[in-house]
Amino acid sequence: MPKLLLRRFLVCLCLLLPALVWAQTQLGSAAALQAKFEAVKSQFDKNAFGRPLVLESTEASGQLSGNIFALVDHPFDQVSAALVKPAVWCDILMLHLNTKYCAVRGDGAATTLAVSVGRKFDQPLSDAQRIDFVWQPPVSAADYMSARLSADKGPLSTRDYRIEVEATPLPNGKTFIHMAYAYAYGTAARIAMQGYLSTLGSDKVGFSTRDKDASGQPSLVGGVIGVVERNTMRYYLAIDAYLDSPAEAELPKRLAQWFDSTERYARQLHEVDRNDYLEMKRNEYKRLKTQ
Repeated sequence: MPKLLLRRFLVCLCLLLPALVWAQTQLGSAAALQAKFEAVKSQFDKNAFGRPLVLESTEASGQLSGNIFALVDHPFDQVSAALVKPAVWCDILMLHLNTKYCAVRGDGAATTLAVSVGRKFDQPLSDAQRIDFVWQPPVSAADYMSARLSADKGPLSTRDYRIEVEATPLPNGKTFIHMAYAYAYGTAARIAMQGYLSTLGSDKVGFSTRDKDASGQPSLVGGVIGVVERNTMRYYLAIDAYLDSPAEAELPKRLAQWFDSTERYARQLHEVDRNDYLEMKRNEYKRLKTQ
C-alpha cells in the first residue's frame, strides 16, 4: 500500500472514527442501564483510571468495539439536554486531535454532521478527508436518553461506523453514562492495521491487562484492542470536558481540560505538546467561522 494512502487510512481508522454495532452494544432502556450500573459500580472506587469508570472492549468476527460505563457529576436533565443536540456533537468531536472541521447540515430526519479528519497538526481542509455522519433521531425521556451518529462506509473496507451515548439519572444527582464505539472491517483494513501496528503503532498500548510479561506481571494490551480502548477513552473524555464547560465562552477551558485529562493517561494517549494542541485547535475553530 502506498505510504500516503496508509497514512490517510490510519488517520481515519486508528485515530478518529468511532462506530457502534447496535446488537452488541446498545442497552436501550433506563432499566437496562440501571441494571448495568448495579453490575459495575463495585469497580468505580478502585481502578486504574482514578475515576468512576469501567472500560470494556472486544474483537470478534471482523468487528472491534469499546464501551465505557461511567458516572458524571452532572444532573441527568443537563446531560440529556446537551447530548440530544447535533451541534453539541460537533463541539465534542472537535476536541479530538484529528478533527479538523465539523458542521451540522440539514435538519430533522435529514440532519448530518460534515466532519473532516486529518493529521495531528495544522493543515488545509483540502488535505483532510470528509466523513458525513447521519444524525439519528435521539431518544429523550424522563429517565433515559440516547444519541446516535452513523456512517455506513469508511476508508478501504471499513464499514458501519457509529457512535452512541446513553444515559440515565441516579438518585444522588449524578448521571450514569454508557458510550459505545465500534466498527466493522474487511481484508484491506486488516492488512493496513497490521502494517500500522508493526510500525508506527508498535509501542502503543491500551488500558486492559490481559496477558503477563516475562516476569509474570500483568502487561497492558496492545494491537487492535489497544486502538479501540484509546479511542473509546478519548471520546469519553471529550464528552466529560464538554459537560464541564459547555458555553461558547468556555471553549479555551474546554480545550485545556480535554488535553489535561488525556495527559493523565499519557502512556496511552499522549501525542503532541499542550501548547501545540491548543494553538492548533484555536486555528481550527477560527476556520469553522469562515467556511
